Amino acid sequence: MKVVEAINISTKFEDKLIHDKLNFFVNENEIFGILGGSGAGKSVLLRQMLALDECQSGEYIILGKNLRTMSEAEALELRQSWGVVFQFGALFSFFTVFENVALPLKEYTKLSELSIKELVYMKLNMVGLDENVAKLYPSELSGGMVKRVAIARALALDSKLLFLDEPTSGLDPKSSRDFDELVLSLKEGLNLSMIMVTHDKDSMRNTLDRFLILKDKKIAFIGNHEELLATNKALYEQFMG
Repeated sequence: MKVVEAINISTKFEDKLIHDKLNFFVNENEIFGILGGSGAGKSVLLRQMLALDECQSGEYIILGKNLRTMSEAEALELRQSWGVVFQFGALFSFFTVFENVALPLKEYTKLSELSIKELVYMKLNMVGLDENVAKLYPSELSGGMVKRVAIARALALDSKLLFLDEPTSGLDPKSSRDFDELVLSLKEGLNLSMIMVTHDKDSMRNTLDRFLILKDKKIAFIGNHEELLATNKALYEQFMG
């Protein structure tokens, strides 16, 4: 089953063409990467899939909903079906960890305070954090812990699709590899589908099932590591080597 389909996506900023008729899809329970050089439009694609930016032509079908034609009610339902981890976690600095993770539950559900409390602790445990972290503020956390809290918040509503924008950016090598292991365990344990924008070559090798490479406004490659190595060694060395 395809959780995301992108059909003939073209993007322009004023007169500058960023994407020229891109086509790709993401399968259920797959970690799919969006790779490319600086300015290739990786984060633009991510923002379009999140309905934060629009493309000039083409369409996205996400979890069965067409972003162009869906109703407001369908848009609200869709936003509750996915989670997002932004580059630096994007936690609310004036909220505790508990309050950050509880926010989607308070906003989108009618659960009791006790149920929310139990769910928050369960989500923190799911990402490898104990209950003592709940009372801390983001400024008191390490970079790796911030990313874990961001994932806990993104999965608060039992999302089946997770968007990750440069998730290991700013982390030291050990924290980055720990994060890769967490992503893989969540994928298997929760049947998650993930879309990841990354520059981290180790993350690319460790976590991605398939990926696309943006180059010269087009998709220069789409597939897995072995296929890239077999068909285009220059691109492999540039992005994976």
